[in-house]
Amino acid sequence: MLTRIVGASALEVSRLGLGTLTWGRDVQPQVARKLVREFVNAGGNLVDTAPTYGDGLAEHMLGSIMRHDVARDDLVLATKAGFHVEGNQQVLDTSARELLRDLEGSLERLGVDYVDLWQLHAWGEAPLDETLSAIDKAVSSGRARFAGVSNYVGWQLGTAAALQEAKGTVPLVSAQNEYSLLARRAEIEVLPAVRYHNLGFFPWSPLGRGVLAAGYRNGVPNDSRGASWHLAWFIEPYLQPKADAVVQGVAKAASGLGLSPAQVALMWVRDAPGVTAPLLGARTVEQLRPLLQVDDETLPPQIVSALDDITGGPKAED
Repeated sequence: MLTRIVGASALEVSRLGLGTLTWGRDVQPQVARKLVREFVNAGGNLVDTAPTYGDGLAEHMLGSIMRHDVARDDLVLATKAGFHVEGNQQVLDTSARELLRDLEGSLERLGVDYVDLWQLHAWGEAPLDETLSAIDKAVSSGRARFAGVSNYVGWQLGTAAALQEAKGTVPLVSAQNEYSLLARRAEIEVLPAVRYHNLGFFPWSPLGRGVLAAGYRNGVPNDSRGASWHLAWFIEPYLQPKADAVVQGVAKAASGLGLSPAQVALMWVRDAPGVTAPLLGARTVEQLRPLLQVDDETLPPQIVSALDDITGGPKAED
């Protein structure tokens, strides 16, 4: 698999990443092992996780995989901090103390001394100076090699990146936001901030929360995320009539190219200006394998233009 450099850093990642949001609930350990092996065998190295994924089970599972299936050095480990679980509730706390406590918990569950990319999971209420001081401590102590943010809107991302630059301490190297043919809001402010501050960009849900794979055109499949009690709310916004034209357009392009709708939707994101590596949330090897098979393919410019047109217009160029 081809690789890309994350922003202005020295961090090199595969241009597709493997996400673990559903691990520990929908994806059980034996399947997770198969997913990681398939991904690494295809040349992938970036695996993205978080303490809240499966209430910590995703990190535990990944740690076990590194002990028994895949070497730690074969992976670029990315995790997050700022959300933690208290009882049955997720709590957002971006104070330096809680962020660093999250990091220690992640290292313990993963069974490693450091992560390659440590990301603030969301903007919080703690003073930004304090929140960013946790990044400085994590990197200076060797517990994280690089740092980034996740789910920041444009002004939040720009403010945080500029503050770190002004301090001359540990720079941010990346941002992570939702981005797909069904969610192009990142182009308005986030991607311009990414370009201005020379950051890497990791789109999550590049397949429109799975809807762009075109499996929902005739209803909600019983084995889909949309049919599950814990993820139906996540899928429902993209099951509205306004999304139908986009899904139909992707399916039509796929038919003409001899590809699957999921492959077409992924390539559109993967090769969009400013993108470093989309994060794949495949729950089975059967879902993952076709997405890994288009590494040496690109969409024809006329197809890209047509998909742009039906989803909001041309993308801004670098």
